[in-house]
Amino acid sequence: MTEFIHTQNSFASGEIAPEFYLTKNINGVAYLENMDVLSGGGLARRPGLTDVANLLGRARLISFDASDQENYILALTNFTIQIFNNDTLVGSLSSPWSENIVPNLQFAIHNNTIVFTNPDVCPYVLTKQDNIFTLEKFKFYDTTGTHNQIPFMKYDDMYGVSIAVSSGPNGVKSATITASQDYWTSNSVGTALYFNNQQWEITEYVSPTVVYARSTLEYSLPSGAISDWTESAFDNRHGWPRAITFHQDRLVFACTRATPGGIWMSRVGEYRNFDVGTGLDDEAISTTLLSKERHQICNLISSDKLQILTSYGEWSISDKPLTPSNINIVQQTSVGCATLASLTPQKIEGETVFISNTLTDIRKLSLDALGDRYNADDLCAYSKHLINNPIDITYNKVLKQLYVVNNDGTMAVLHQDTVHGISAWTRYKSYGNFVSIATAGPEIYVVLEHESTYKLSKFVDSALTDSGIHNIEFRVSGLPMNFSGHRPKHLRLRKINLRLWKTKAAFINNMRVELPNEIYAPYADGFSGDISMNFLGSQIDESTSPWTIHGHEPAPITVLSVSVYGRYEI
Repeated sequence: MTEFIHTQNSFASGEIAPEFYLTKNINGVAYLENMDVLSGGGLARRPGLTDVANLLGRARLISFDASDQENYILALTNFTIQIFNNDTLVGSLSSPWSENIVPNLQFAIHNNTIVFTNPDVCPYVLTKQDNIFTLEKFKFYDTTGTHNQIPFMKYDDMYGVSIAVSSGPNGVKSATITASQDYWTSNSVGTALYFNNQQWEITEYVSPTVVYARSTLEYSLPSGAISDWTESAFDNRHGWPRAITFHQDRLVFACTRATPGGIWMSRVGEYRNFDVGTGLDDEAISTTLLSKERHQICNLISSDKLQILTSYGEWSISDKPLTPSNINIVQQTSVGCATLASLTPQKIEGETVFISNTLTDIRKLSLDALGDRYNADDLCAYSKHLINNPIDITYNKVLKQLYVVNNDGTMAVLHQDTVHGISAWTRYKSYGNFVSIATAGPEIYVVLEHESTYKLSKFVDSALTDSGIHNIEFRVSGLPMNFSGHRPKHLRLRKINLRLWKTKAAFINNMRVELPNEIYAPYADGFSGDISMNFLGSQIDESTSPWTIHGHEPAPITVLSVSVYGRYEI
């Protein structure tokens, strides 16, 4: 039998998967639940949850920072938006989005407005003005009084189709548009057409070859059929923008059903003007990703470059400033991004973090040392088992923590602190299922589902329970012992020493840790220092965790290090 002392004074890698248990120089644990890894490498029980409000149903949370002092939480439910500020319901709006569309909304925030997009619904704008919130359809500029500044396209199925224009049934600005072959559908109503330097809107579907349209101007009948005509890029027939961001003082839309690789940028400083004009530097831009695969753009991120995340890979547009004549689109990596809109990429330490299309990887998009190319490093390489069909994500830059809500109601949490060498995953559980999450300023809000009811709650450091009544079960188990490559047959434990900080309750290997009586006084901070537990004769095999610290009592606990004393036999 050989004596050993094994000390772990950092848990900087968090919970790792079993296939990495014997990896050298990894400060991980075998199991970590409802405990956070601190920047110094120690462990502390997660904050508790306090209830804020009852919600109307299953909700998606969105943070809306209308100013530096105004942080709102929007709870989007079935055709309704509830608006909260400082944990108080301050407004409620009807919305056009069903509970099935809500998870697939994307949005971009500019000053006191949010622009929402979805491929099946026209964009909407939420505006806060003088403490009044309004929600209305996105309207393109009409700077001339004759037509809206919208983008137009020549779709593949339009080639070979000519149109004839004749008088319409509804006055001098009305026309009958007859296609040379079946082309129109009932979804064509509302579509804009452009031909003969004039813009039209289809007002009525008559047949696959005939529609009625109306112009803002009087017109003269053309002498013959027209082959040079275009349709609006955004409408009910071809779909609406899926992805959105603001970049270099332009509003950027991307990806419709008909053009999944399409990108449209507004005129500089005019976010509702998408008329490409004559190609001047400040005018609108229209372009498309070119690749042998059918890249569907999933997300747009404004960073040092305009980052374009698609279902097949990651691209960037790098020219500064962007103009119609210098668009340079380059594919950087080939990972592919998750398509669910609620899985919004997050900025962590200046880099873009996104969930891959496999729903198992958390990737970090960062420039190489030369600043020329992006890499897509995996942030959960050791902990993929904690990512289980994610449905929501947020990042809190104050705590330096990334929160990923899983479909099974658990949450995977990453503490990423590069300066202190921390990249640690843990899991959160509660008495109910986590449904959604958002960060408002320093606060973290969640939707919690329990017995078919939904609550808005938030994490509070001083809370020792969830919702005031449910104890928080926490647990951390050490890695199986690794003795310089030896695989011991048996381990005999003699003693386990814990270094604690401001702790009032804990169990180790199912035995209560006895702490000094004075620390239980109401205003005492708790015990700080070393304490030992004897386990003489306890025997474990080489594949078993030698120690487990756990508990559920409403009391604080912080673990700084664990030392195991014993013997092993090879």
